[in-house]
Amino acid sequence: MDGFSNILGRSQPQGSNKKSTVGSTIFIGRVNNVILSNQDEGWEEYGEYASIGYVNFNDPTINNATAKNIARPLFSNQKYYPVLNELVYIIGLPSTDINNDPSQLTFYYFQPINIWNSNHHNAIPDEIFTQQVPNSQKQDYPTVGLGAVRRVSDESTEIDLGFTFQEKPNIKTLQPYEGDYILEGRWGNSIRFGSTVSNGNPINPWSSAGNNGDPLIIIRNGQYENGQEPWIPIVEDINQDSGSIYLTSTQKTNLSPASQKYDSYITQPQGINQYTNPQIIINSGRLVFNSSQDHILLSSKKSIGLNAVESVNIDTNQTIIKSDKVLLGGKNATESVLKGDQTISILSDLITELINLTTALVTVTPQGGPAVSSAASQLLPKLTNILVDLQTKTKSNISKTL
Repeated sequence: MDGFSNILGRSQPQGSNKKSTVGSTIFIGRVNNVILSNQDEGWEEYGEYASIGYVNFNDPTINNATAKNIARPLFSNQKYYPVLNELVYIIGLPSTDINNDPSQLTFYYFQPINIWNSNHHNAIPDEIFTQQVPNSQKQDYPTVGLGAVRRVSDESTEIDLGFTFQEKPNIKTLQPYEGDYILEGRWGNSIRFGSTVSNGNPINPWSSAGNNGDPLIIIRNGQYENGQEPWIPIVEDINQDSGSIYLTSTQKTNLSPASQKYDSYITQPQGINQYTNPQIIINSGRLVFNSSQDHILLSSKKSIGLNAVESVNIDTNQTIIKSDKVLLGGKNATESVLKGDQTISILSDLITELINLTTALVTVTPQGGPAVSSAASQLLPKLTNILVDLQTKTKSNISKTL
């Protein structure tokens, strides 16, 4: 690493502030502390909550391990905090005292330098060929061709990355395609602003339809394991990644739906993985849509399909369905649903008349009267019970219809 200072045209830092021409100081610093909470060194000294994101650094181009320089994040609206032993570009820019002394500078840092071309971490030990790194891991840092590629051989590292940062050597960077703009986190989470690339190498799963350049956005959280070496880039997989949101324009996806049964449809909708017009697909182990103050409104030009392997459950205080036609049991249902109150009223009138008739027959005296009277006497209590049951047990207190 000798010569970095000369290449960047700087003098080594001596403190947290330097008097110089604004922007003339740019150099490389090795991160040895990151302030993220009140548990971190420097929390009180540098302003408590105002110090979040500050880093202490030393100069990796000289033997300066005890230097205590401080640098702030350069951008206020983009946070990309380094881990210990990553290298960052540092530049001297105006301090909060600019009105009193325009020449007074404060150090600010950019994102970590992409030493290993890794989205997981780019930390490098102070001297990769000294006793600080055991011989078993020196092979993790070979020089390949014109660039350095970190290839962890034993699934571990001796580099100090911080208190909670646990290295996961199997985290892979995303495979890029021409014109892509990719944002990658350190843990297999990413956003790809991409497009259809029908002749891409390697082939991706979303470019079997449409034309090159058709826009696509993929938001992914949780990278699946494909069994390849960790330095080989990976392509998103909507079926295996932990969670995905795809915003398509003309692309087909290879999503395998948990259920794709459309028997209730007269004309079935086109399959999710066959549709080539714009669509948004959300896929994960579980989906939760929650409205804490107002409605969840679902609106569709055609239909809203609910498809589940086990059941569709609705739990609420009131369920209202307003429709010109309701088919229960299937799309071919033809039997009409009775109106409960009116049906009971009609049947009650009928049974009441039967009771009146039966009462009269009990006292009948003509020939054959005893037999008729006996039958009427037996029928009368039955009709009375039926009438009571009809009026008290058959009506639902929950389900209503027009």
